[in-house]
Parts: sequence; C-alpha cells; structure tokens
Amino acid sequence: MDPLSNVLSLLKPQNYLSAGMEAGGAWAIQFPDQQGGIKCGAVVSGECWLSVDGVPDPVRLHAGDSFLLPSGRPFRLATDLALEPVPASTIFSRQRKGSIVSLNGGSDFSLVSSRFGLAGNHADILLRMLPPIVLLRDEASQRALRWAVEQMMQELRSQQPGGFLIVQHLAHMILVQALRLHLADRSRTGVGWLFALADRQMSMAIAAMHDDPARRWTLQALATRAGMSRSTFAQKFKETVGTSPMDYLSQWRMLLAGDRLENSRDPISVIAPSLGYESEAAFSTAFKRIMGCSPRQYGRNRYPAADAQAANTNRFGPLAG
Repeated sequence: MDPLSNVLSLLKPQNYLSAGMEAGGAWAIQFPDQQGGIKCGAVVSGECWLSVDGVPDPVRLHAGDSFLLPSGRPFRLATDLALEPVPASTIFSRQRKGSIVSLNGGSDFSLVSSRFGLAGNHADILLRMLPPIVLLRDEASQRALRWAVEQMMQELRSQQPGGFLIVQHLAHMILVQALRLHLADRSRTGVGWLFALADRQMSMAIAAMHDDPARRWTLQALATRAGMSRSTFAQKFKETVGTSPMDYLSQWRMLLAGDRLENSRDPISVIAPSLGYESEAAFSTAFKRIMGCSPRQYGRNRYPAADAQAANTNRFGPLAG
C-alpha cells in the first residue's frame, strides 16, 4: 500500500453527508462549522463565490472547479457576497427530489458536495498539512474528477437501488483524487510527509517504512532504497519531511500502535514486536515519549481531552506538517 493510502486508511475518512444543489438567480448560503470535517465540493455548472472564515480573499468558482476545505471552518457560497446569506440548515432541510436541493427554482448553478469526518485522535496529521482552501481548477484536474462528479450528481438525482452505497464510494474517490491532484501540483511547496511524497526518492523511503514498520531499518538501508548516499539522503529527508528518517519511523510506528490500541484487543505483548520493539518496556518508553501517555492509559481511553489537545501541539510535528 502506498503512503497516502496508508495514512487515509489509518484516519478512516467517513462520508457523513453527500448532497447536490441547484440554484437560480441571486443567492447566498452560509455553512456552519464543519466540526473538524473535510468539505469536498465540485461545481457542475454555473459559477459562484466561495468565502472561508479566516481567509482574506474569496475565490471565484467556475464550472469544472473542485475544492477541499480541510480546516472545518464556516464558509459561504454566493452569487454576490454582499447579499445577506441564508443558513444552510434552512435550505438543506427542505423536502426535495432525490438528494438535490433546489434554490429559487432555477438551474443556473449546480454543485455536488460531501462532508467527511476522520476517525481517531490523529486527524491533524493530514489536516494540518493542507491549506484552508485546496482549489483544483486546471484542465487536467477537471478531466480527472469529471466522471466521478457527474456520476454522483446522477445518483443523487435518480435515487436508484444501491444509490446510497455508490454515492459513498464516489465521495471517497473524489476525496482521494483531489488529494492526489493537490500532491501532484508541483507549484506547491512545503515541508512534511505529504509534500515529500511528490519526490520520488523520498516517497520510496517513506513507502519502505510504511510497508515494513517492524524491520530494523538503518539510515543506510533507507538511503539504499532511495538510491542515494547515506549523508545526502539524511540531509534531503530532513529538509523535505522536517525530521530525521529514524524519528519519522518512530512516529509512524506509534500512530499504528495507537490505532491498534483503540480498535483492536491486541495486547501490548503482541503490538510491541509487530512494530519492531524487542521488549514491552522499550515500546512503552517510546510510546509515552511520542504520544504523551502510556499505552495502557491510551488503550483504556484515559487520555484527558485537555491533555490530548496540548500534546497534539508537540506530537507528529513532521507528520502533521
């Protein structure tokens, strides 16, 4: 499994809502806080403004444009941002044909959108890596997403048997494709695991660690995987990912350990060796250093929310961006 798939599988994105909207004339809709979720949308026809709280410049969306809003902030869609907005709850709670909302009885504009929540305590490893607005509007991106977007609109409109499941799969496809296209945009630069995946050599090293986290990796072995000298690899990894390869490996192991402690009944005696630790004591020491609590505390859900929030500012710096 490739590193992006690894991370998304760990975060288990769940599509909580998919819907379509058609509108005519002048309109403005205010959407509330997304409760830590990712909003994903695509304009099928027409155009409108997108304004996200805390982002100074609104974006003009045109037919074919897709966007991700990873910050979960409130946002507004409107033909004119000077209009008084209507709360989204008053629009999307109306009775409608299929899962398509009709506003002002017109079809000058249409859009499909989905909202995803991320499972576990580590959503920040993805969300902090992304800007408040990820906009995909070049021709290649539009071609890559067009089929899934048009198919979703058709499924939302027709309410065929099995349609709910198809929409769920299409929503996940659009999310992953949008992240892939964002990753492939060479004009975007930054430090962190997501940006490193755009580099072939760094991606090979990260994939090796993800594929076999229990292996006793050495700097030389990872450098060989990347086809680089040991010193050049260590320097480039630090510059690209933001941490040393060995620290990255330890952090990835602890993410996997945390997921298993949350979602399985595996004892520490099983988890520790499966992630490359020869003893429970060594594993527990590493876990507490990185996660901020002992494995047993974590597994029993005794991790206080306030402490978790404070620890998140120190955890997974490179993984979180």
